[in-house]
Amino acid sequence: MLGDMMNQMQEMQEQMQKQMAEQSFTADAGGGAVTVTCNGAREITNVKIDTTQIDLEDVEGLEDLLVVATNRVLEQAAEYEKSQAGSMMNNMLPGGLGSLFG
Repeated sequence: MLGDMMNQMQEMQEQMQKQMAEQSFTADAGGGAVTVTCNGAREITNVKIDTTQIDLEDVEGLEDLLVVATNRVLEQAAEYEKSQAGSMMNNMLPGGLGSLFG
């Protein structure tokens, strides 16, 4: 019984990781001057810089925008992962007990 439950948990976790990697999140900073995209596994997949909106001589400003956009997109991915993990827990527990975890 416990072994079956552990196998089911592992399968669900693997399925969730695959689903997370397929998700895409995008965030920007500076009104779209910098846009960063990541997947649900929190891997940065794209960075776009709109050179018409920034001063290329202001390296420090560009770095700041990159940090802000990256933090925003990673936060989106983390929130999504948190909601998926909660959903997985609700699905695993017997009727009504899933709500104990949020």
